[in-house]
Amino acid sequence: MKFIPTYNDHATLANRARSRRQFLRNTLLAGAGLVFLPRLSPKQEQTLIETALADNTPPPDDLNMPLRDGVITLLQTTDVHCQIHPHDEMFWENNQPVFRKAGGYAHLATFFEKVRKSNPNTFIVDTGDMFQGSALSAKTTGKAIGPILNALGYDLYLPGNWEVVYYKKAMQQLLGGLDAPKVCANMYHDLGNGQRGELIFPPYYTWSRLGVKIGFLGYTDPLVPLRQSPNYSKGILYTKPEENLAYYVKVLREQEQCDLVIILAHLGLSQQLALANLPECEGVDYIFGGDTHERVRQPIVCKYAKVVEPGAFGSFVGRLDLEVKQGKIVRHRYQLIEINPKRYPANAHVARLIEQLEAPYREQINKVIGYSKVPLYRYFVIENTIDTLILDALSWKVSTDIVLSNGFRFCPPRVTPDASGNIPITEGYLYDMLPVDATVRTAKVRGSVLLKWLEKELNNVFAKEADKRFGGWLVKFRGMEVTFYAYGEMGQRVKSVKVGGRPLDPEKIYTVAACERDGDPETVLCRIPEVFDGKNMPYTMHAVLREYLAQHSPVSPIPRGDAKALDAPPTLLTQVSGVDYAFY
Repeated sequence: MKFIPTYNDHATLANRARSRRQFLRNTLLAGAGLVFLPRLSPKQEQTLIETALADNTPPPDDLNMPLRDGVITLLQTTDVHCQIHPHDEMFWENNQPVFRKAGGYAHLATFFEKVRKSNPNTFIVDTGDMFQGSALSAKTTGKAIGPILNALGYDLYLPGNWEVVYYKKAMQQLLGGLDAPKVCANMYHDLGNGQRGELIFPPYYTWSRLGVKIGFLGYTDPLVPLRQSPNYSKGILYTKPEENLAYYVKVLREQEQCDLVIILAHLGLSQQLALANLPECEGVDYIFGGDTHERVRQPIVCKYAKVVEPGAFGSFVGRLDLEVKQGKIVRHRYQLIEINPKRYPANAHVARLIEQLEAPYREQINKVIGYSKVPLYRYFVIENTIDTLILDALSWKVSTDIVLSNGFRFCPPRVTPDASGNIPITEGYLYDMLPVDATVRTAKVRGSVLLKWLEKELNNVFAKEADKRFGGWLVKFRGMEVTFYAYGEMGQRVKSVKVGGRPLDPEKIYTVAACERDGDPETVLCRIPEVFDGKNMPYTMHAVLREYLAQHSPVSPIPRGDAKALDAPPTLLTQVSGVDYAFY
């Protein structure tokens, strides 16, 4: 016989009604996700509740209401570097490079729209380097990129190491102009004299669907003042993630009662792997990484968390699907999705927006300043054709013993020829290669200092301990020939060094040219310490390349093997070692 409750007094009925009203308020306004819609007025909220109360649903303590089942989809982009159009992309297949088109924000928009339409329980994040990397961004100091990001409807952002390229105030305004929240738990206002102010952005964000609550905790690269020109980040203090990670994980797990905790990171894959193996990371499920443009196709399982990173330039989207049953996550599935422009045709609205934003600059951006006979790329750790072009131009212009090009990662390949049969190098691609038009600087340095610097740079790239690896590839050089052991012992990697065809003399003074970094002391050039007689040239890197290409096109910047690893191939595609991962 079914038991039917009876109510013998008005007090009981009133209590039951209040209980049911509170239950409906919580489930309708939170469980249905209305906290993420514009806030309801008290009258709208009351109407919604009264409508629900009008049905014959039994009171809450008589319900055995199951939590909803379904799938939660999390999407991640990172390191797009303002590459707003489809571009040539390099893939490593059958032990050789293969090129095809990928990316483009209008095509990303189509992919996002398709996923959201198939699953409304979708949350999209970008983990940094959104405002640096193209001519359009440089000419508008990033302002043209914000409307595009807003049009794609991201749900959450993390600032990357290059968000500071236009200095602190501009960074705050650019990120502040984005519709979605931002998180970062290790960027503080610098009050001067080493005093740390408040966090610039909230440390974490929570989001709920299908009875599952997810906490997102943000960390960007604390080495920004060393990796970028020091003045870019003036006014900001950075801390290592492990300084407050355990505290915030505890807040998310115990106070916020999150079912899943994800770190949004812009630290580089090596640093993210190191972090995922630290005890402070206990309680974290995933690290959604960025910075080093690595293509992680299956999560790398570490001691405390799994680590992923979805490539760069908008060529890929990382997708994590969480299967939920009765409010519990029962299965995880991760994929790296290639954004093929043919598969995902351009979203018309975003395409029009990009066209309007780019219109005032389009003619200049598309102006051809030279040609290459060979594909231009920057994917190999040791030497690449893009950096060889830069070195060739700088060596031609500046009469120094050695010229240097930093170990930058940004810039997609360029391999598609035009009607001439050669590959056009445009003004826009010049900004892709070198988004910051730095002044050329020369200086003098002792041979012994050069040798110590080389050992340090090699350790930055190839250190056995993941947390010792710096966030760039090997510095590139011309005029100097170096043979080394990539996986040797610290301080003992260099096998031989020649300058101008002769063995390096530790006591000799050599002349060096590189790009000036805003804020470096006069005694530092391209991270080489103890330089002297520094002098800024009356021209910039862009001017050198324009002049060189005007006189030498079409060029064939094939790497010469000036940097030669004795224990690694010249086609090495990643710094990461010791884990189940390959770049392709």
